[in-house]
Amino acid sequence: MHTMLSTSVRGNARGSRTRLHRTIVGAACAAACGSASGFTATLNPASPQTIYLQVGVGSATGDYINGGQMERNTTINTVSVSVSAAAVGNGTAQAMTTNSTAAVSYWDGYTYCSVPGQMYIGGFFRTTGATTSPAQVTATVPAALVDATGDSLPFAKISWTSSGNGDSGTEIFPGGTFVNGGTQTVGTMSSNTWNESCWTFSLANNGMLAAGSYTGTVLYTMTAP
Repeated sequence: MHTMLSTSVRGNARGSRTRLHRTIVGAACAAACGSASGFTATLNPASPQTIYLQVGVGSATGDYINGGQMERNTTINTVSVSVSAAAVGNGTAQAMTTNSTAAVSYWDGYTYCSVPGQMYIGGFFRTTGATTSPAQVTATVPAALVDATGDSLPFAKISWTSSGNGDSGTEIFPGGTFVNGGTQTVGTMSSNTWNESCWTFSLANNGMLAAGSYTGTVLYTMTAP
């Protein structure tokens, strides 16, 4: 059995940046938030209001803190797993891997995710200073993954955990489980922040399925006020 998730990239970015080292930003966030957490950096408000979301592979002219500009990238990455006939339905969760090569953060060039085991997700929401409401990142999920003959695999059998090299505590893009059709929130991004996590997907191998290649596409969207 082979399962596939596909992700899409939306948005671009340009303008001001804050020149803070990753470890300094992390320490500042820990002091402000009261506990260590996933990576978040503060941005200076600037015009125009800009959002950027990257799931899997993205594009940039360089590191953001050094003046790099985020670019559009239409690559659709996959997350997949092959389960042998002997192992199907044995109750042991199956680790999924990605074809994404996005291991390095465009914030500062830090090697943040470990591929192929993890999928990068990150972005920023920069305002002109007037907006304080957060941006939402959602996933639009089909009811099921399907194969060529119409057999189906519920999306709720796929879940993920969230981390990143050097992270501890709460993630902006936390772990979760897909819904069986519909739209679900997978992250909330405060205004004037850059945020990122690394997702590790797995398949709940707890039911018998017909042999086949099951595929489905999840669309991630970032919406700002």
